[in-house]
Amino acid sequence: MEVPKEEDIRVYTNEEDPRASYDTNDKNDISLTTRPKVPIWRITVSLTLLFLNYFLAQYDKFILSYFQDEVISSLNLASTSYGLLSGYATGIVYALLALPTAFVADYTSARVWVLTVAAIWWSLCAIFQGLSHNFWQILLARIGMGVGQAPVEALSVSLISDLMGKEYVFFGASVLYVGVYIGEAVSGQIAVAFARTGTPWNTALIAIGIFGIVVALFVRLVVREPKRQISLVMANSLDYQGPVSAAIPIPSRLVVARKDILSTFRYLARMRSFWLLALSAAFRQLGGNVFGYYMPSYLSNLFSSETALLSRYGIIVGVVGSVTVLTGGLLTALFWNRTKLLPLYLTAIGGMISSIFVLLMLFSRNVAGGNEVQGVKVLYGTMSIAYLTAELWLGAINSLIALLLPPRTKTFGLAVWSLVQVLIYSSGPEIIGLSLRTTEPSSSVYTEKTRIALA
Repeated sequence: MEVPKEEDIRVYTNEEDPRASYDTNDKNDISLTTRPKVPIWRITVSLTLLFLNYFLAQYDKFILSYFQDEVISSLNLASTSYGLLSGYATGIVYALLALPTAFVADYTSARVWVLTVAAIWWSLCAIFQGLSHNFWQILLARIGMGVGQAPVEALSVSLISDLMGKEYVFFGASVLYVGVYIGEAVSGQIAVAFARTGTPWNTALIAIGIFGIVVALFVRLVVREPKRQISLVMANSLDYQGPVSAAIPIPSRLVVARKDILSTFRYLARMRSFWLLALSAAFRQLGGNVFGYYMPSYLSNLFSSETALLSRYGIIVGVVGSVTVLTGGLLTALFWNRTKLLPLYLTAIGGMISSIFVLLMLFSRNVAGGNEVQGVKVLYGTMSIAYLTAELWLGAINSLIALLLPPRTKTFGLAVWSLVQVLIYSSGPEIIGLSLRTTEPSSSVYTEKTRIALA
């Protein structure tokens, strides 16, 4: 799946492209379009609801991160058990179940319905997590939550890629990924407020679950299934024939479903750059996943007398991360007619530059000569620069993948893209949990081992 040059891209009209329309008598068919014609108000409302749903679907991991000590003590968990909760317990389920769910969404042209059901399910599981009293209860609830969270990202990006013109998709998807950073900011404030009032951590999870159900209902009532937008390159450029069941009666579709799956897998298997980009993005995400779970507690131990640390940490991540990911999407949109390669540059160059400042974050107190007051200043400065360079890529690269995939199976392709990443980055917390399994969380040795692992 090499990124095409401008001169290699041919845009078809519905009349020219033999794959652009199907039998209008099939009520389940949605014709392809060269450019969506969705009203601005509906795009705005749909994007807002998709953002809220995605934000809430990510929020449970922030709760586990900011309330790590409270979760471990209240449930009598070992470090290994905590690593299991934050790693493969949900990661493997998340990755594997995204595939059949995404295929059903493409196969039935019912992405909004699938997203709604998934949102209600993970919301219920969030409530069950808040009601858990031991390791096995919360583990099962988190596995169940992984089932509901599995298709959220792929479905959301797929829908956004069909709501607006190609050049605006990058910014639209970047708005979706702001949810990751807002979650950090809100979690920091909640952690501080809960600590001051003595409110238990599980209250936040129960509230998330209730709010998630409300948002899911609004998604179903407001968001409409958009017509699918043709991809950047011809869907049959690799002799891909698309879902063979796209324009035949429903009973016959069940017979040829297996052929659809095999055809899609063969197509993806031939997209060599797809796998290279997926692996590259996975290792980028691995670092971010580990940081999300372990950085707040590490910094709290490193600067133990800084009472407002978590609050400010959350604000920096939330504000700088949000601005940066939106900037990446906006830059890609503005320069789209000049180059299609900007998302790749943002991913590679931004990651290399940010790694330097991430190391300075981890050793900020050492850089300040052991002085805690000066170390905090170094921390805030290097953290801001790290996020300013690291987070430009997320919305841009995922949008590019969505626009390069065949329109009728883009949700499934995005699920495969996510699967590769999740299987790799979910291992991070698990590995660190194993390395810390015999260490007391409040000890200096624990802090030192965490720093080495993060570095």
